[in-house]
Amino acid sequence: MKKTLLLMIVALMCAFNVVADDEATELSCEVEVNSEKITNGSKDVFNELKQSVTDYINTTKWTNATFGTNEKIYCKLMFTLSSWDNSTGVMEGDLQIQSTRPVFNSSYTTTLINFKDNKIRFSFEPGQQLVFSELEMEDNLTAILNFWAYMIIALDFDSFELNGGDPYYERASQIVRLAQSSGESGWKAFEDNTNRNAVLSAYYDKQTAPIRQILYDYHRMGLDQMAVTVDKGRANITHTLENLAKIYEVAPMSVCLSMFKDAKLDELINIYSKANMSEKENVYEMLYQVFPGETNRLDEIKKTTN
Repeated sequence: MKKTLLLMIVALMCAFNVVADDEATELSCEVEVNSEKITNGSKDVFNELKQSVTDYINTTKWTNATFGTNEKIYCKLMFTLSSWDNSTGVMEGDLQIQSTRPVFNSSYTTTLINFKDNKIRFSFEPGQQLVFSELEMEDNLTAILNFWAYMIIALDFDSFELNGGDPYYERASQIVRLAQSSGESGWKAFEDNTNRNAVLSAYYDKQTAPIRQILYDYHRMGLDQMAVTVDKGRANITHTLENLAKIYEVAPMSVCLSMFKDAKLDELINIYSKANMSEKENVYEMLYQVFPGETNRLDEIKKTTN
């Protein structure tokens, strides 16, 4: 009897684990809160902020897609707070967003987003519950978190399937529309060419939307292909850089270019370290056209040897 009962318990536990895995949320997010610049009040509120954001990002089900535990998208949110009004709970600072993606048939992970959101202002008080809503803006903190969660997911899906991120750009767009009437900074068109509205527009606007084709070609046809044929994969990446130059020709100040640079430039230097000199010079010229302020880093492409 005891043995039968034990087997039943084990079976139930296994079934629960399968369900939990099938219903795994999409993001595996590490959260950091740096409050070194703030000297007033207790630091406990910042620890609570960190835990609340961690729980919110990692337990919210953002999509209808099925994710296994080992398929979660790894990301980091790093808050650097510069001020806190402990009478109102208002905090200000910036937020660094990073996300990565595994490369096919390798242990290597590649950066998809490495971006600093400089317009962070929100209210948070001890005991505050962060509540998710698709239909309305609960508060500016959850709006910011929702926006970046969907952008992380959208870019990840785009890197695996051409235009695969469509539903999640649309959700990010809904968040922007709701937030624009709030009066909070970081959401309005033409307020700043690197704010959240500008980031979303870079992946929507006709002139710069080819960045999404670049994301797919670079990752699926380039990096993933390198696990099979290094030269072919690198050649496909070279082709994506030609398209990057075309975006620069029509929208040289687009935030999508700086986002690509911050995520990919060091990786590109490493990728072309094994290329022949002709290929290196070709890539150097294309990248120099798009990123003329990065001469010192780009020079590393020519310095490296086969």
